[in-house]
Amino acid sequence: MLEKMEKFDTMKVINEFEELTKNAEQVQRDTLRRILEENAEAEYLQELGINARTDVETFKQCVPLVTHKDLEHYMQRIMDGDNSPILTGKPLPNISLSSGTTQGKPKFLPFNDELFENTMQIYQTSFAYRNREFPIGNGKGLLFIYSSKHFKTKGGLSAGTATTNVFRHPQFRTSMKTIQSQSCSPDEVIFGSDFHQSLYCHLLCGLLHLEEVQFVSSTFAHSLVQAFQTFELVWEDLCSDIRDGVLNESITDPNIRAAMARILKPNPQLADTIHGICSGLSKWYGLIPKLFPNAKYVYGIMTGSMEPYLKQLRRYAGWLPLVCADYGASEGWIAANVNPRSPPESATFAVLPNIGYFEFIPLRDDIIGGFEPKPVGLTEVKIGEEYEIIVTTFAGLYRYRLGDRVKIMGFHNKTPELKFVCRQNLMLSINIDKNTEKDLQIAVEEASKLLVSEKIEVIDFTSHIDKSKDPAHYVIFLELSGDADENVLKECCNALDRAFVDPGYMGSRKIRTIGPLELRVLRKGTFHKILLHYLSMGAAVSQFKTPRFVGINNKALLQIICSNVVKSYFSTAFE
Repeated sequence: MLEKMEKFDTMKVINEFEELTKNAEQVQRDTLRRILEENAEAEYLQELGINARTDVETFKQCVPLVTHKDLEHYMQRIMDGDNSPILTGKPLPNISLSSGTTQGKPKFLPFNDELFENTMQIYQTSFAYRNREFPIGNGKGLLFIYSSKHFKTKGGLSAGTATTNVFRHPQFRTSMKTIQSQSCSPDEVIFGSDFHQSLYCHLLCGLLHLEEVQFVSSTFAHSLVQAFQTFELVWEDLCSDIRDGVLNESITDPNIRAAMARILKPNPQLADTIHGICSGLSKWYGLIPKLFPNAKYVYGIMTGSMEPYLKQLRRYAGWLPLVCADYGASEGWIAANVNPRSPPESATFAVLPNIGYFEFIPLRDDIIGGFEPKPVGLTEVKIGEEYEIIVTTFAGLYRYRLGDRVKIMGFHNKTPELKFVCRQNLMLSINIDKNTEKDLQIAVEEASKLLVSEKIEVIDFTSHIDKSKDPAHYVIFLELSGDADENVLKECCNALDRAFVDPGYMGSRKIRTIGPLELRVLRKGTFHKILLHYLSMGAAVSQFKTPRFVGINNKALLQIICSNVVKSYFSTAFE
């Protein structure tokens, strides 16, 4: 993918970031001024009466807090071909799609050159700190990255996922040359028409360069686990390809076949080496460092909804450190991981004060009267407190509620270091109960402890509120790696019910205004079907996140899950 590594000045990038964060408050004011100056002609801002003023006080007074729903009609006009200055001063060149796995349907979002530049700055910053701790030379990276298909909107704009917009940007290759090793895989594999064929060839390319691989990466931990679960199934086919120098006939994409033919030559010795490694592994522990002896770390987003995959990923990674990637969303980037040696469970992210204007709504239990407190600025947040993030970006989002809950863990100079907590609007709630995605994760972890003696793991999970009966109740769906004893599964169900310690939930269960929790065990492969469902709707593997809550309106997803239930249990924990 990348032709030649240019020298990267690690300390120059670090020093620039240090200066930015020492003056975070002034940098924020300057950043807001730039955003408002560049977009002064935007219809959205003119309607709000900001009148080209660029000070923080006027901005907060004139511009309301918004969600994506408030901007949908503006985005629709842009997609239909209205190229007047609507959200930005200049016409938007591209549209980004969120994965749709969080809310059940994709969101259409603005993407422009400034957002691409922000992405490159995040990449550079985190790479500098990572490269200082884990220096890599001119080797290669095994990068499980995939591009989704672009399509044209009614008005002729190019639309695709945020990662695809980055990968396809004309400056991507040039910008990435200095901050990342060459990918093992040619472009044809990354931009392949079929995810399964691309994944197979990513694995094959990695094996062909196994001595040169210095790190293994994908956007999400889920994609890394999926890649090596696939390797378990196809490693003998990969060995055969390498031995004979002929690509497996299941790879039918002509562009991929042509690209692989240029690099795949018969190599019986390499095939024997790989076969010996795989034959000698117990439960695939340490697979990555065994295959790639010069790899220094495994890299990807591993917080939030990705945390449940860490146990499986650590089995493959063995003694290699797991390094957490940066913090952002389809709407834009926010913060970089400047402490790469921190394990994913305690990873924090330092906000880059010049890539957007950031505000924070305090989230406290002691707020009186139901009034939402006023947002505070980037440098006004307090350590130990939790907040919802509001972003104003160069791409035309103003005081946009991202919906993420974060905790302030400290400061890097004057900029806060955040820990991602959960999505604000992903919540199991029937009446007064409030259980977040994190609460669900903790409950599943408690139940999974009972499966250890059975040597069974939770492959994946999601949840649902069943209101078909009165009282309504929680439903937890688990896909397991094997068949567990009936009594153990019943205890898992009880453990799930007891693990939700929210007072509203516990009180409601005791007085029976919420019914017994239901555990539904899914057929193996169900979550792979969910992935394929989202891919069929245009999502990219690089952006896919398993939906942790399935609402009644997401009928297609609910149908997939419910049609694959093999066992069901109700809790007796509160009887």
